Amino acid sequence: MPTTPEDAAASRHDEVDRIVEGWQSARGDLDVAPLAVFSRISRLSRYLEVARRSAFADAGLEGWEFDMLSALRRSEEDALSPGALMHETLVTSGTMTTRIDKLVARGLVSKNRSPHDGRAVEVRLRPDGVARVDAAMERLLAAERELLEPLAPAGRSDLADALRTLLLTFETDDPPEG
Repeated sequence: MPTTPEDAAASRHDEVDRIVEGWQSARGDLDVAPLAVFSRISRLSRYLEVARRSAFADAGLEGWEFDMLSALRRSEEDALSPGALMHETLVTSGTMTTRIDKLVARGLVSKNRSPHDGRAVEVRLRPDGVARVDAAMERLLAAERELLEPLAPAGRSDLADALRTLLLTFETDDPPEG
């Protein structure tokens, strides 16, 4: 009899098991083990994306707005330059300019010349930006906790560690575009 939620889940089959079994049957010469991992990651990312969109929409934000406001909110600095925001959010210069202007128009951030260097621009969160990004983050974390509920705390930690190990093999100073 299963003793943990992970044991219970392991004793059942999901749609990915059916797909893997089908490929094993059709092409027994292929090692389809990676499919069992990455198909599950792909399917889970769809559930996460729905949860993210809902959390952001409930706070009156789009995903890119959350990314921008979140970068500003978690920064140790009072303000960030457009270049620092580009680095944090992985977008181009032209995209960054447009996004900052849209957030300024919504009253979520301010954009001013730096008092230290009149040529530099600083972007700061405004009170409504703080309130919205905080609300979105609270909703997102609640949704993510719910998605992870079937895993025991140790399983969550093990999964985070395994995914970190895998991700570190790909992360560089030049992340993929898209």
